[in-house]
Amino acid sequence: MGKRILILGASGFIGNALYSELQSYFDVYGTYYSNFSDFSKNQVFYHFDVEKDDVEALLNTIKPSVIISCLGGQFDRLLDVHKQLSSYAMVTPNCRLFFISTVKVFDGIKSYPALETDKAFAISNQGKYALAVEKLLKELPAQRYAIIRLPLVLGVNAPVVTNLKYAIASQDVFEIYPDLVINVTTDTRLSQQIHYLVNQSKYGIFHVGSSDLIHHSDLFEEISEKLGSNKPIFKQVYESNTDRFEAVLPKKSFSLKEHKYNVLDIVNEVTLNQSIPTLKTTLL
Repeated sequence: MGKRILILGASGFIGNALYSELQSYFDVYGTYYSNFSDFSKNQVFYHFDVEKDDVEALLNTIKPSVIISCLGGQFDRLLDVHKQLSSYAMVTPNCRLFFISTVKVFDGIKSYPALETDKAFAISNQGKYALAVEKLLKELPAQRYAIIRLPLVLGVNAPVVTNLKYAIASQDVFEIYPDLVINVTTDTRLSQQIHYLVNQSKYGIFHVGSSDLIHHSDLFEEISEKLGSNKPIFKQVYESNTDRFEAVLPKKSFSLKEHKYNVLDIVNEVTLNQSIPTLKTTLL
């Protein structure tokens, strides 16, 4: 299989999608923290607690040639872990470190969507943390890292989509933001694009997401409409008098046709053959 891949945070929404995509093609290992009963018997999954465990021990055991970090946790501890990952990537021949970053690295710039070449500026704790990790990776030789900046990630089992379905079923409140302009992807499309980057040994900064934009409120109203005749109680939340942008446009990253998609493609993917849970299920 060639490349040995370690996915840190493989039990999470994005990490598990990556594992499902890559495990048939590469020698893939992952870490989990929660969902102990689901992963403890899987011999390629290792329990890893960001707050307590030593990532160096894990790296020395698995000896990966590709590391994909989807870790969550306390930002200060996460930064320490990524310092260790960067050190490993620096001294390990042909090792590459992939960091799943976020649109939040641009949350100090809200007047336009961001391109790969734009200078990032963050004001949130999440954005500042992601920028700090990006800075660490940029100290590596160029061929040793890839930074993947994500917009809102949807999917059939995405937490936000699950919350929307339950809000529809129980006629509960679902918050939407009419002044927020975004682009989107899904866990499936993201995983396919990272598969391409790993397989082709790509490196650098990549924006993954739809090539067009939509208001947050319009997106979830459209998804709700495609899911059926019932709707949740939409609560409109305004945070600005003008449009603000949280979008990372992929202007130069991907050339393959199948890696280019628009918001409508994403909406259709998320709602295809989907049903709303019954109220009984909602209350369990």
